[in-house]
This record gives sequence, C-alpha cells and structure tokens, in this order.
Amino acid sequence: MNILVTGSIAYDYLMRFPGRFKEHFIADALSNISLSFLVDDMTKHWGGVAANIAFTLAKFGLKPKLMGTAGRDFGDYRQWLEGNGVDCSTVVQRDDVFTASFFANTDEDNNQLAFFYSGAMLLARHYSIADVLTEKPDLVIVSPNDPDAMINLTDECREREIPFIYDPSQQVPRLNGDELKRGMRGAHLMVVNTYEATVICDKTGLSLDDLREAINVLIITASERGSTVYADGDEIQVEAFAPRQILDPTGAGDAYRAGLIAGMARDLPLRMSARVGALCATYALECVGTQNHDFAPAEFVGRFRDHVDDAGQLDRLLT
Repeated sequence: MNILVTGSIAYDYLMRFPGRFKEHFIADALSNISLSFLVDDMTKHWGGVAANIAFTLAKFGLKPKLMGTAGRDFGDYRQWLEGNGVDCSTVVQRDDVFTASFFANTDEDNNQLAFFYSGAMLLARHYSIADVLTEKPDLVIVSPNDPDAMINLTDECREREIPFIYDPSQQVPRLNGDELKRGMRGAHLMVVNTYEATVICDKTGLSLDDLREAINVLIITASERGSTVYADGDEIQVEAFAPRQILDPTGAGDAYRAGLIAGMARDLPLRMSARVGALCATYALECVGTQNHDFAPAEFVGRFRDHVDDAGQLDRLLT
C-alpha cells in the first residue's frame, strides 16, 4: 500500500518536572498566571506527529512516504528517517527557516504542559499532494500540521477521491467548529482522544452520535483505559497493553495511529488493527522520546501473543 503521511516534522525538547503541576495552580488566580517550573533534565529528540507515525509504520516494513515542511536544520533528521525506512522524497525543505520545535514538560503524574513553535511547518499550506507526488496514493493521513495546510489537504483528498484518515488531535484547540466539520467531511476514519472528542463536539455542536454518522470509522482513545472503535453501527472496546514501565507519554498516540494503520494496510480486521495500535502505544510509553522505541515484526507479534490469541491473524505483519 502506498501510504502518504502528512503533518508536522519537528524536534522535541522533553523535560521532566519533579513535582505535580496541580499543586502550583490556584483556582482563583487562573486569569493572572505567572509560573516557572524548574526541571531536572531535558533531552532533545526527533519528533513531529507525521514523522512519528511514519517512523513506527516503517517498523512493519511499509515504506511510508512523509509529506511535510522542514527547515535548514533537517539534514541529520532526514538521514535518521531514511535510515529507518521512511521515504523522505516528499518532504519539502525550506532553507530560510528552522524546523518546527515541540517543548514538553511532564510532571510526576504524567500530566504535560506543551508548547509548539511552527517554524517551517507554517509554510506547509503552500504545498499540495500533487506538488510532491506524481501518482495518487492509496491512503493519506492528515495529521496535525499548519491549520490551513490541513484544510487544503483534506479538500484535495476529497477532490481527487483519495481515501484519507483525519487526525486533528493536537490542532483541535486551533481549529474552529466549521474547520473541524470541513476536515472530517468524507474522511474514512477519524481518531482522537476522549478530551479532543469532547472539544470537537463542543466546537461543532455535534453529538457523539452525530460524529459516528459523519465518519465511516470513529476511534476515541482513552490512554490506559484502551480505545473505542465505532464502525458500521457497532461499538468495539479495545483493551490497552500494560507497559513494563512508563518513562514518557509523548508520542504514544502517534504510535497507536501507526499500528492501527499498519494493521489496516495488511487487511487485518478493524478491532485487531486497533489492538496492534494499542501495543505500539505501549512501546512508545516505555521510552523517552517519540522515535526511540524499537522492535522487529517477529518480536512485536511474539509480545502480542503473550497476551492475546490472535488466531494467526498477525502472521500478516510478518510478510
């Protein structure tokens, strides 16, 4: 399957705060916040939602194409991605800006405060799929990106009748109700977490039932509580896989999406694809950084089968 993953490409700066954020917020003073959190350590990692998804997809040998805008500091990152099986021929590199950057601070309860500098990502609105790819892809993932770029990409997919997955996630706060409705229109699948689903319903005026009607497949993730797949009138509960340890939650959602798409690309049933996504998310939780987890397909399948009887279905991931 020819998969094009669109969205952000970024550097991640990840910090750990040795305390709890909630102890420093005063309910009666939220309109006048001035806080500084002293952290014990900081690490720099490869990141960006689209790059994260493509990285994990490549673990299954799928050779995804990555579409996004990067800056003049992208050289080492390109080598890393291509060395891990990601096709970067569809990345647009702009040497007049820096690559986008994500700054995240995580506390002892794994709550997170995050800030994102757009950098080169802000220029993504100027490029279409047709600009970077001559053939029509089999599937496009529209993940968090410059908001105008996301709108343009979903419009292009509809106009060219390209199946697409809509993943607004981190850009839900930026997109208004009309933009969200426009983005999800005609999508084969939309995946968001429980909070994002609530915000989408609030902004669009749509109920959960309305979302289920609007999208062929709606998936709502809920961290350690697993995820729910709504498709063809059914509501499918998908359990999470318990991690061996939790070092950092950043990127778990991106890994979930990659596993889900990998399963779909290998024609696994939807529930089984979501379970593949759940185990990918667990791998990400066990590492600091969004592209530091590693597995061979055989090792992945073995770990999966330690907990779930797949009746041989995951053999498809080994081919």
